[in-house]
Amino acid sequence: MTGRSRYLRWAAIAVAVLFCVFPFIWMLSVSLKRQVDIFAGPTLVPQHPTLGNYSSLFTQYHMGSYLLNSVIVVGVSVLASLVIGTPAAYALARFRLPWGLNDHALFAALVVRMVPPILLVVPFYIILARLGLLDSRLGLIMIYTGINTSFVIWMMQSFLAEIPSDIEDAALVDGDSRMSALRRIILPVASSGLATTAIFAVIATYNDFLIALTMTSTPKAQTVPVGISTLIGKIQVEWGPMAAGGIVGALPILIFAFIVQRHFVRGMTLGAVK
Repeated sequence: MTGRSRYLRWAAIAVAVLFCVFPFIWMLSVSLKRQVDIFAGPTLVPQHPTLGNYSSLFTQYHMGSYLLNSVIVVGVSVLASLVIGTPAAYALARFRLPWGLNDHALFAALVVRMVPPILLVVPFYIILARLGLLDSRLGLIMIYTGINTSFVIWMMQSFLAEIPSDIEDAALVDGDSRMSALRRIILPVASSGLATTAIFAVIATYNDFLIALTMTSTPKAQTVPVGISTLIGKIQVEWGPMAAGGIVGALPILIFAFIVQRHFVRGMTLGAVK
């Protein structure tokens, strides 16, 4: 590779990175501006930097409650879906059920993810209303657990099918049961697949707006996307606090992605090379 082509490649990479990162830079800039400075003109560097938007976000707009609700709902629902869906995926990967039920089960799991959420909110609302779980974290956890379980089954079945059954058979010969072999042998090997599945489920659940908006009405259960949307008023939009909310709301996902990035990259390439 010549020096010119190498420079062109790095320039292309820099442009692509800047294109992806610029919206976040602009959002950070807006979050540090006063409302009057935001409408003064488009400038990237704040003329009078202030942290007032971040302060008002927690003192006036309940961002602390929104963050806590999101972390609890996402964490519990994704963990529950992994606990429920992984054994089901293991059964579909290791056992051949009669009448082609393996394929039918996987197709059913895929159909759940294909249904537009707008078609599900009315049945979900009626069910939660009858259970008395509207505007509650538990109601959201139940809904997201059900939705994510189908995704976990679909994803983990493909990861578990790539693991040779020989190592599992050796554990069974040594006296392990199916469940103990799954817990001690299979899951550590499939940790990259678990991380990949978890991060997709976390992102989808954390960013969901429609279901959370329909099922909640007060800060005691509303999540970050719904909370930020309340900054859009009938008369004006609180652009500064909204930008600050975007920055603060992105932090949990960035931290989670940083923690599992090594497993995520391995999981994305699992099975690519035989």
